Amino acid sequence: MGERRRANASRGDKKVANGEKQHVGQWGRAWEVDYFSLASVIFLLAFAPLIVYYFVMSCDQYQCALTAPVLDLYSGKARLSDIWDKTPALTWTAVKIYLAWVSFQVFLYMFLPDILHKFVPGYEGGVQEGARTPAGLINKYQVNGLQAWTITHLLWFANAYHFHWFSPTIVIDNWIPLLWCANLLGYSAATFALVKANFFPTNANDCKFTGNFFYDYMMGIEFNPRIGKWFDFKLFFNGRPGIVAWTLINLSYAAKQQELYGQVTNSMILVNVLQAIYVVDFFWNESWYLKTIDICHDHFGWYLGWGDCVWLPYLYTLQGLYLVYNPVELSTTAAVAVLLLGLIGYYIFRMTNHQKDLFRRTNDNCKIWGKKPKSIECFYVSADGKRHYSKLMISGFWGVARHLNYTGDLMGSLAYCLACGFDHLLPYFYFIYMTILLVHRCIRDEHRCSSKYGKDWKLYTSAVPYRLLPGLF
Repeated sequence: MGERRRANASRGDKKVANGEKQHVGQWGRAWEVDYFSLASVIFLLAFAPLIVYYFVMSCDQYQCALTAPVLDLYSGKARLSDIWDKTPALTWTAVKIYLAWVSFQVFLYMFLPDILHKFVPGYEGGVQEGARTPAGLINKYQVNGLQAWTITHLLWFANAYHFHWFSPTIVIDNWIPLLWCANLLGYSAATFALVKANFFPTNANDCKFTGNFFYDYMMGIEFNPRIGKWFDFKLFFNGRPGIVAWTLINLSYAAKQQELYGQVTNSMILVNVLQAIYVVDFFWNESWYLKTIDICHDHFGWYLGWGDCVWLPYLYTLQGLYLVYNPVELSTTAAVAVLLLGLIGYYIFRMTNHQKDLFRRTNDNCKIWGKKPKSIECFYVSADGKRHYSKLMISGFWGVARHLNYTGDLMGSLAYCLACGFDHLLPYFYFIYMTILLVHRCIRDEHRCSSKYGKDWKLYTSAVPYRLLPGLF
């Protein structure tokens, strides 16, 4: 392991003919850890699980009032032990539900190759190539997420309206016991990935060791850990089980609202529809997703493993959970406004990404907004020493701002929250979190691109000076 670390460390820079130092294989996570990054990692490892528990507990015991638990503790009305004693424990029922769920998603991922791409126009599934890794490899993926999502939801509706094998409210009825199961899977996946990277990595040249246990555990060592030819940890955990579950969780919330109040409010319908659009879009464009930052730059560790198992399904669905405890019926005007905001945000998000994908697929031999797109030519060098050429588009939405797809994403995120009204802060956590996440991702992504493309990146930022909001940021 020590030799592998030294080999990785030696690949950071390379001399070129004119004597300048040229960065090689510098995208991906950091080779070294500064004190601020280490402090951030330790903070997240310590407090992120507590944050998830606090939000879920606030709904379960305090009708989603975020400040109520703190006020009760401060005033002496409750003790930590009182809150913990009221928290549902892990149950065998939850364990069986979760094992069945994850096993079913593994089965759909591994043993049902995609057939939708053969007869659904415009959909790209089946075997697809990812982006080039820092070591110069191009991995192949079995893209079948849309098929897995479709089968899963068809079975859910078949059960709800015909077979009645289980209650449509099964998820929310076991919500906190399932939280413990999700944590077990998240920590197990991260721990296994750490051990695997040290002793039997899929590709040692795509591993990054910092020598700091906490950073390596959270941010990951191995770039594309796999078992066998097709089970890719990043693709599976990013898409399944969390994102497939997202819409099922929302449907369970809607079913619970129907059970408790005899109706499903228009706000719950809006949350289900708008978030379903986002989820279906993710799986429709899963082959495009292989070229995004999660696959192209992030290594697999606790950040992705635990995050996709726990953080995503429990905090991204807070709006629906809130509406179970606090049903909101919006006026027609407010409902239409929320819907339009969500749809416009989605349009900006999707068309921005579509323009980039079209530009790449056609090697800029296309039209963006009726004109041939402009671009800046650039190059980078992978860890194997090979020089690769690329282009950065400065036309269409990508000429307006460098990350306008994130702007559209934030508009959609705000729409989910506005559907819940203004009585509580809890449903707005998602928008606050996404704003922090995407702003940080802008900065992180641009730091990597600067390392990857060097002076060509400076030319690009001069041509497109704003990140998210033209004229502001």
